[in-house]
Amino acid sequence: MNSRLREKLAAEIIGTFCLVLAGTCAIVVNGDGAVSHVGVALTFGLVVFAMIAALGDVSGAHLNPAVTIGFYIARRFSGREVVPYILGQCLGAVLASLCVWFLFPDDTGLGATLPTGPMYQSWVLEVFLTALLMLVILGVSTGASEQGITVGLAIGGTVTMCALFAGPVSGASMNPARSLGPALVSGQLEAIWLYVTAPVIGAALAVGACRCVRNDSCCRPIVLGGSNECRQACVVRVRRERKPKSD
Repeated sequence: MNSRLREKLAAEIIGTFCLVLAGTCAIVVNGDGAVSHVGVALTFGLVVFAMIAALGDVSGAHLNPAVTIGFYIARRFSGREVVPYILGQCLGAVLASLCVWFLFPDDTGLGATLPTGPMYQSWVLEVFLTALLMLVILGVSTGASEQGITVGLAIGGTVTMCALFAGPVSGASMNPARSLGPALVSGQLEAIWLYVTAPVIGAALAVGACRCVRNDSCCRPIVLGGSNECRQACVVRVRRERKPKSD
């Protein structure tokens, strides 16, 4: 494993750890209403914004297996790094859930995502939520990299919005790692299939939607190797192709 990949994986582990720790701690603390539903939604959105600002230039701040897979389907991300990224994200989530368990040993849920209604309802909702999130990510990111204040605001704002209206129904996970960590540590695995399959399908649907509205420039591969000048030239080319043509 080269040093560059080690840096990326470390960033994904740390970023996903912070995402799951902050978000699920907010859910646990809100057990007595101290944070409120709005506060939980804002916590998830703000921590996503913070991690994109802090780590986006290192790993792209995916923090989510569905996003990594979505970038791969969109031909923006190397297939050789998909599995290491996903393993790193899941590791960060499990470590975060272990910390939550250590901090709140009497809590049985540890911020796990569970449907409040029928399984199909939450599955369809998670597909839609992840498709919406991935569509925003594809629209504002450069290649497979989420970085910059504006990008962080757009993605963090989308996470907050989704959590506000869908959190009480499905938990608004949109992230297999975020659901897997608390499920494994708490032992609540009955609905984990829902939170693994739905986000991946939603991310794949978002790639198709992006191709419909942005033609080939949405999912054209960005140079993953080579000099900085080469990568920058490729980014400029893609951005130029995305601009609407004047009559």
